Amino acid sequence: MRKAKGTALRIMVMAAVVSLSACSGMTHQQKSTAVGAGVGALGGAAVTGGGALGTLGGAAVGGVIGHEVGK
Repeated sequence: MRKAKGTALRIMVMAAVVSLSACSGMTHQQKSTAVGAGVGALGGAAVTGGGALGTLGGAAVGGVIGHEVGK
């Protein structure tokens, strides 16, 4: 079990690095929207205990807030 958690963590870190490299051509507002969506998804997942609806809702709300802040 411990090995599986370590492997999952490595995969998540690698995915984060690859996805962040895709942000190099984005505008400031697009980056703010993406960061807001990511933070919102994490917050929604934490509040609902990992439920898909809470994660999606948090991502949507976070994306809108990030979009507005990035203007």
